[in-house]
Amino acid sequence: MAEDWRQHLSHEGDGTIRIKAHGKMKVDARLVTDEKHMELHADDRGPEQLINAASLPGIVGEAWGMADWHFGYGLPIGGVVATDTEFGDFGGAISPGGVGFDINCGVRMLALDATAQDIPNLKKLAGRLAGRIPAGASGKGGLDITSSDLEQLIQGGAPAAVELGYGFDEDLNHLESGGFLETENADISIRAKERGLRALGTLGSGNHFLELQTVGETVDAQTAEQWGLYDGQLVAMIHSGSRGLGHQVCSDHVRSLERRYKQRGNGWYDPEWDFEIADRQLAAAPFYSSEGQSYFDAMNAAANFAFANRSALSHRLREVLRLELGVDGEARTLYDVAHNIAKVEEHHIHDKNCKCVVHRKGATRAYSGDSPHLYSRYKSTGQPVLIPGDMGTGSWVMAGPKSGQNIAFGSSCHGAGRALSRTKAKKTIDGSALKRELEERGIRIHASTPNVLSEEAPDAYKDVDEVIKLTENAGLARPVVRLNPLAVIKG
Repeated sequence: MAEDWRQHLSHEGDGTIRIKAHGKMKVDARLVTDEKHMELHADDRGPEQLINAASLPGIVGEAWGMADWHFGYGLPIGGVVATDTEFGDFGGAISPGGVGFDINCGVRMLALDATAQDIPNLKKLAGRLAGRIPAGASGKGGLDITSSDLEQLIQGGAPAAVELGYGFDEDLNHLESGGFLETENADISIRAKERGLRALGTLGSGNHFLELQTVGETVDAQTAEQWGLYDGQLVAMIHSGSRGLGHQVCSDHVRSLERRYKQRGNGWYDPEWDFEIADRQLAAAPFYSSEGQSYFDAMNAAANFAFANRSALSHRLREVLRLELGVDGEARTLYDVAHNIAKVEEHHIHDKNCKCVVHRKGATRAYSGDSPHLYSRYKSTGQPVLIPGDMGTGSWVMAGPKSGQNIAFGSSCHGAGRALSRTKAKKTIDGSALKRELEERGIRIHASTPNVLSEEAPDAYKDVDEVIKLTENAGLARPVVRLNPLAVIKG
């Protein structure tokens, strides 16, 4: 950047720090943070990416960095930006880099009618889960589906998965968007479909996981009770996305769009659309252009596959629980949220109503109870917001506001956020020693390699409790219960 963005900081007194618009920025950027957090996580690359995003064509409101922000591809993880669909002749920008490669990476949480004391043998249960829930980059162990089944899933999402026997009808009322996004004639490559055909019901690698947890600290007892959560209760979190299918969809569209942009000065320019972007990784198309609609349709199809994948993973989890604990349907879905997605939403921004494309990359929707898009169960509480932490510390369930949408386009953090890069974590953290330490604390760990444990170690992440506090201070969501890890399956 030509100018030091730190010269343009404004402390808002509302749990955020503003980066005032300068240079080519069309709007301000805002970070959910405080001075201490800023100093502790002083990597400039994330804020600089947010500044770049603040110059996207048609951007409205502010460019947001949630409390778990860190450097990513194009837009930082924890980034939220919205563009006006009525901007120009064909609408504001939609950017694959603003969504990410793992389309609809998200979290499903299931609550059991059981406690840790009901587990006859935790070691055996964790081992059976690791054997039944495929993890790792290969995609081996996916459910046996046909090409016709795959087409049904990418068109129909979680409801289609239920039709194939992977889930219950009652699950669907507890999924964001009902686990289904509209798509027509989605332009999905043969390679993407090939990768999806063998991946249904698999976790994937990296930070994806299945975790058995217990309900620990309760902060909002009334909301917890309404959601059927109680102290000591067994719950499960599944963190996975669209696997290789979604990655291929993003890669295909990123390559196609990036080729259109030529460097001009210190930016990138497409003459046909008269679009200028600050970073080629943010390559974008006007929303209503053929290219924009092609990506949006394909992204929705990949998102449907992700919803179906988490349904299939829940099905596999329930099978193991039935064998080991005698529970199946009792493992009810509390909620399922996406945190890598672009959605067309109505928002009131700076005293104006706007139909906008909200990009959430490593950010969770956190709708208020009076939102027309929530099911009746959540009207008095706000939407459940699922925030995984790290495998040695804990996770949180938060809730969106009871009324009145929050100022970040109804968005919240999605996790703890990385404090160390994967490369640095592998160099500085002994994965085998970490496993021994966690198991001495009673946390069963199954991971494909020690490197995965190093990359995903607690020390590689920000303090999730601090991230939750910052999110609450900014009024984006409120904490409901804290969850303690019991058994972790990682790729």
